[in-house]
Amino acid sequence: MAEEEDEVQLSAETMKALQEFLQEQSDREIKIKEITEQRDKNNVSSLTFGEDWQLSQFWYSDETAISLAKVAISVATSSGRIALISCPTLYRHIKSLAPEIKVSLFEFDQRFSVFGEDFFLYDYRSPLDIPRDFASQFDIVVMDPPFLSEECLTKTAVTAKFLAKDKIILCTGSVMEDLARRLLDMKKCLFEPKHQNNLANEFCCYSNFNFDDVLSTVNKNS
Repeated sequence: MAEEEDEVQLSAETMKALQEFLQEQSDREIKIKEITEQRDKNNVSSLTFGEDWQLSQFWYSDETAISLAKVAISVATSSGRIALISCPTLYRHIKSLAPEIKVSLFEFDQRFSVFGEDFFLYDYRSPLDIPRDFASQFDIVVMDPPFLSEECLTKTAVTAKFLAKDKIILCTGSVMEDLARRLLDMKKCLFEPKHQNNLANEFCCYSNFNFDDVLSTVNKNS
């Protein structure tokens, strides 16, 4: 009898958790629909999304996202263009700091299609399945490959090199340091990116320009 009561209690708790999850999902879908219909970029840039661990999504801390956004904006200037590859939450930080900046997001998660014409469906397994007229059009590319594998970084690097005029920022695990150097001539930065939820793997920032100097200058002028 006690075992049956435990099962009933567990089922009730599970049902409550499921109902809460479905309600949150429904609320989020309604909000996304409203923003999509309005096409109000100020609202879109403030929209937040939950991590989807099945897509290997781990969001940056606000401090990290703001630092990355400031450097990207400083490099691009108000008349430039920024490309984001698989780091979708940076979009809202860049837009909130510099709404006039042109930002293109290359992302697999179609929830971010609410960004309208700034969103481009992207699968790293097809690295050049992107608009051909984007070749060498971006002042800076920020990339965060979803998986810690040689294949994923190599193919994402192909996309980054195609898009970038020259400057690229890479956020990935420390185990990819040698490959980042060989593929993109990158060096590890002193800046240490953090996440909202701590990762088991050591995470680093790499760049093919002096990221730390730019960040220091931006912070001094803020």
